[in-house]
Amino acid sequence: MNNFTTSLLTAVKGACMGAADVIPGVSGGTIAFMMGIYDRLLGSISSINAKAMKLLFSGRFKDFWKHIDGTFLLSLVIGIGISILSLAKIMTWLLAHHPIQTWAFFFGLIVASSIFILKGVERWNIESVLLLITGIITGVVVCTLSPTRTPDTLWFIFICGAIAICAMILPGISGSFILLILGKYEFIMQTINELTSGINVSNNLLVLCVFAIGAVIGIISFSKFLHWLLSRFNKETMLVLAGFIIGSLVKVWPWSDKLKIASSQFPEQLTGTDGELLSGNLLDQALSNLEIDPQYGTAILFALIGFFLVTGIELAAKKFNGSAEN
Repeated sequence: MNNFTTSLLTAVKGACMGAADVIPGVSGGTIAFMMGIYDRLLGSISSINAKAMKLLFSGRFKDFWKHIDGTFLLSLVIGIGISILSLAKIMTWLLAHHPIQTWAFFFGLIVASSIFILKGVERWNIESVLLLITGIITGVVVCTLSPTRTPDTLWFIFICGAIAICAMILPGISGSFILLILGKYEFIMQTINELTSGINVSNNLLVLCVFAIGAVIGIISFSKFLHWLLSRFNKETMLVLAGFIIGSLVKVWPWSDKLKIASSQFPEQLTGTDGELLSGNLLDQALSNLEIDPQYGTAILFALIGFFLVTGIELAAKKFNGSAEN
């Protein structure tokens, strides 16, 4: 297989990772693991160290590129980027027009992810249960105390990028899930959607550049720590992580945002003559007069679809891993 074909195949794998990371509950790390590039990805990220910087700033670009496995990393990033840019528009539309079904789908994804993390835990004891409960309580507290709207300022976008990217190297949790907890999932999806549509290009490009810089710094800074944490305290880390995911389900409850549901079902009743969304007492009065359809049937259906999607991905990952070991 020549270099171009290898790079193209890596980009396709990156596109699959990007598609997973757009959806909260589906881990890009799991996809990387399933496709046999997880260890290489960790190695490439970890190689961006002091030695790499020395090679770069001394002008030894070829040695630097080889040291960080640059062709592999670049191909993967291109694939991830193309996938995210392509899917952002779809996710923005779904959240605006079908919020109950979309959040129910996310709910099913996240439930399945937490179950598979817990299934991987061996030798349960009192300590295991306490760690799980600690994670659940932390998840509930973080999600209930964190404001629905978080700052759109660049410093917070930078922090979101730095934290969310670390989820990419944790099988079982996705970067989108972290953005969801931080209240920035819809904002980032909307920003990508507007950029690809040519709307407010300079501002949206600045936001995404700051997010990307945060991601680069975050993954370089934390990848070694996360790798060490998983190697030394794998069971403890995964238990707290699973608990956190379970606790954070309060954030993706399909019926938690009445305004967005009402906006999708009764857009005309919630807008004024100028086409803008009502505010204050007018909005409260309009919402109180609406009989919102909870759409339980389709919500359960999409939750089950999400659940079985993750189940299929996880089972496939185990099958691929078993084949690789044999």
